[in-house]
Amino acid sequence: VQLQASGGGLVQAGGSLRLSCAASGLTSSFYSLSMSWFRQAVGKEREFVAGIRSNSGMKYHADSVKGRFTISRDNAKNTVYLQMNSLKADVTAVYFCAARWHWSVAYYTSSSWNYWGQGTLVTVSS
Repeated sequence: VQLQASGGGLVQAGGSLRLSCAASGLTSSFYSLSMSWFRQAVGKEREFVAGIRSNSGMKYHADSVKGRFTISRDNAKNTVYLQMNSLKADVTAVYFCAARWHWSVAYYTSSSWNYWGQGTLVTVSS
């Protein structure tokens, strides 16, 4: 599985961005692939942002982004999105998409995900 993330950039505080992550090289249907977004700021550990389950499409968001970020998926396009609204300077980080077949109860840990994209930088200016 290869993941290609895009959509990062420089945005002013209060603005919005939508990140995309396209999956390719699948050995099974994208429908069976759970997807997630993590982020890593300079000097900090990688942290879970949002995840979306295979099959059911159930969504999980970190408390710090609830109400502002929304994960979604388009199974026809093998793509997952992260809509980020009301951006604040503290969300500046490299955002990574990740994938795994099916789901893990430890979805909030980076070690639970098997495939990673290259990351896309989001910079919010205050």
